[in-house]
Amino acid sequence: MKVCRVMLVGLIGALSLLTETAYSENIDPYEDDSRYAYGQNVGWINFDPNIPIPVVGAKVTVEKLTGLIWAENIGWINLDPNDTDPDSGVKNNPAGELSGYAWAENVGWINFNPVVPGDPARYGVTIDEFGNFHGWAWGQNIGWIHFSSNTPVQYKVRTCVVRFDDLANFADDWLTIGPGLPGDLTAPAIIDEADYAVFAWYWHDYCPDGWRLKLE
Repeated sequence: MKVCRVMLVGLIGALSLLTETAYSENIDPYEDDSRYAYGQNVGWINFDPNIPIPVVGAKVTVEKLTGLIWAENIGWINLDPNDTDPDSGVKNNPAGELSGYAWAENVGWINFNPVVPGDPARYGVTIDEFGNFHGWAWGQNIGWIHFSSNTPVQYKVRTCVVRFDDLANFADDWLTIGPGLPGDLTAPAIIDEADYAVFAWYWHDYCPDGWRLKLE
């Protein structure tokens, strides 16, 4: 019974840490430059600008996208222009289908689920089970923005999703003691039930920035 109480306290403590986590982007989890979309009329759009400001960079959650992304030719794009309005900004759904509008001060609204009149196909932006973005967004003043391509130049946007490779990396560290371990998600320098509570919370969900289990 004592062991059960200790485990329960650890789990509650670990989950409470999640509610205190500050904003951070979760794009480009493998640090391989999977952070660029491309607009034919505006050039590259960076979903993970290397600027140490809390709201810079896209953060993907199960409900929406937030943060500021950067396009060299048109400036900042706000994915959640009215963060006090739950119906504003770019939305996500359980199928990874995005919808709604981002706002760029210099070019106006950008639609993440545009409809082509007379065409039933879905051209909007989606996120697959591996975190890869696909599809197109549309700005009335700038035209189409594409999220992945292999030719003529390879580019894509990818977000962090917790998957089986993360579980394998976590299991490798189980009950290991020491500083800086990738699976140490609660920072007491031992991989235990408290860390597993954090890991399970994110299972098949979007993991936070700096998710070290992706990089082993």
